[in-house]
Amino acid sequence: MIQPSASGALARPQTLYESRLTDADSGTQLTTETLAQRLSGTDVIIIGEYHGHQAAHLLQSQIQAALFEKQPFQVLSMEQFNLDHQAAVDAYLNGETGETEMIEDSHAWDNYRASYRPLMEFARQHSLPVIAANAPADIVRCVGRTGPDYLDGLTAGHRAQLPDNPFMDTPAYREKFNDAINTSHGAADETMQERLDNTYKAQLLRDNTMASRILAALNAHPGHQVIHTTGTFHSEEHLGTVALLRQRAPEISIAVISPVVWPADVEKAPLQENRNKGDFLYFIQPLPEEFLDKQRERKAMSARFRRPVQETCEGDTP
Repeated sequence: MIQPSASGALARPQTLYESRLTDADSGTQLTTETLAQRLSGTDVIIIGEYHGHQAAHLLQSQIQAALFEKQPFQVLSMEQFNLDHQAAVDAYLNGETGETEMIEDSHAWDNYRASYRPLMEFARQHSLPVIAANAPADIVRCVGRTGPDYLDGLTAGHRAQLPDNPFMDTPAYREKFNDAINTSHGAADETMQERLDNTYKAQLLRDNTMASRILAALNAHPGHQVIHTTGTFHSEEHLGTVALLRQRAPEISIAVISPVVWPADVEKAPLQENRNKGDFLYFIQPLPEEFLDKQRERKAMSARFRRPVQETCEGDTP
């Protein structure tokens, strides 16, 4: 672990594995041990990530271990597993299956071994619960395609897995979502607007489900601290899952830790313009650009979404 500089000034991360953890208000650089001391009494700690950025995943693992030293009654909650695969996660934690079996049975993300294995193994070694927090992928996909009424066709059992009021919202999150996809609030094309609305409802279903699962974990494990890993869009600026947690349970304490990219051509850490992203920030190097050829990028995006488009949403989710 790299220690803060003597001057207290933030030093640029030197590798793609490094991060600089800071207090968002003061700009003071922190160690994971200091962070854990400050957060030992917090109910829910949400660590945002840029998916696939190894500095984020390394820091998540370090924070998990540091928090455990201060508060060993811990639950790990993960966006990266869907709730309909909870049994597969539990079977692995209970020693009933091997890792590859768990990966196959839970439809784990492709980068599980490189990015999330350390979190899961720490929980398994210390007999800690792991919560598959996300909504079922098929249901999310069909809400995004056909709209929120899709839930009306689910069996009672499938619907019961999802939270009450699954599309609870906040205006600021909708505005952020619109900005992210470069659209306006008053799109002229009604068909396109409907598609965007459905996509947003699918996003809300994920966030509401994760909030509900975190609260269920707190209720099932009194006195435990929940660490939740998620894409930063779901938690930064205290929106998304965080805002919904506060709406559903205003009495709980929540801390948000968010990543901030420190561009190579920027001399000082971009702290001021990013203070609102979380209670704590960690600065990381930017990842290499995936594509310079825009035509190849469009082809790759088309291929990525081709399979979901071909899948049907008729009938109930299996």
